[in-house]
Amino acid sequence: MAVNIRWLGHATVAIADGPTTVLTDPVLTGRVGHLRRRRGEDPLARPVRPDVVVLSHLHADHTHLPSLALLGADVPIVVPRGAADVFAGLRRFGDRIVELAPGEATAVGSVSIRAVPADHDGRRWRRGPRTVPALGYVVEGEATTYFAGDTAFDPAMAEWVPRCDAALLPVGGWGPTLGPGHMDPASAALAARSTAAGLSIPVHFGTLWPIGLDAVRPQLFAAPGGDFVGRVRAAGGTAIELAPGEQLRVR
Repeated sequence: MAVNIRWLGHATVAIADGPTTVLTDPVLTGRVGHLRRRRGEDPLARPVRPDVVVLSHLHADHTHLPSLALLGADVPIVVPRGAADVFAGLRRFGDRIVELAPGEATAVGSVSIRAVPADHDGRRWRRGPRTVPALGYVVEGEATTYFAGDTAFDPAMAEWVPRCDAALLPVGGWGPTLGPGHMDPASAALAARSTAAGLSIPVHFGTLWPIGLDAVRPQLFAAPGGDFVGRVRAAGGTAIELAPGEQLRVR
């Protein structure tokens, strides 16, 4: 049994499990608002043709409408329950939207996609009611792959995901500060251990950065991936850092 994992940068990962490809939080353009893609190939140079998209939460660097519009017109989009009610931009996708709450699952092709909690602000904007949760997803087919989305470490991860073959864990952010609801390399290494990950891959770092802030705390841009890998290996686990655009076959 095997799964092919291709990191396209930030939180965008193509998970090819058997004949089914799951694309996470697609950002396929060179810019998102004030953020510029600073590393990796153009994702559209070798486009992914997913069978399903999963969105972890509504922040613009995870629910990016221009990127969603670049995908096939029949691709289902899995979102947190209630997302289309509070974010009108998703309504254009009509019945392609599949809403899940933590603990719920949907089947697409050869895989099952199960929603799990995430400790993160799931709102589109900083103001407004917290009515839509952030999610992680567990993709189960030939292998079990955990995409954590954006989240702080929570000891309950061991209950959400008792084990997985591959864990895609956020280890940084997109700017010179990292606020609440995020993991740094140290806490992401704890998440790798809690989920009994056979292999851990760092994501959500080293891709997007605010325009004009290239010289501000540059160590927070690319360094978190290697830091995370070193911590996981020091604890006896297995981790690999991919470059944006690189792919790996996980057995």
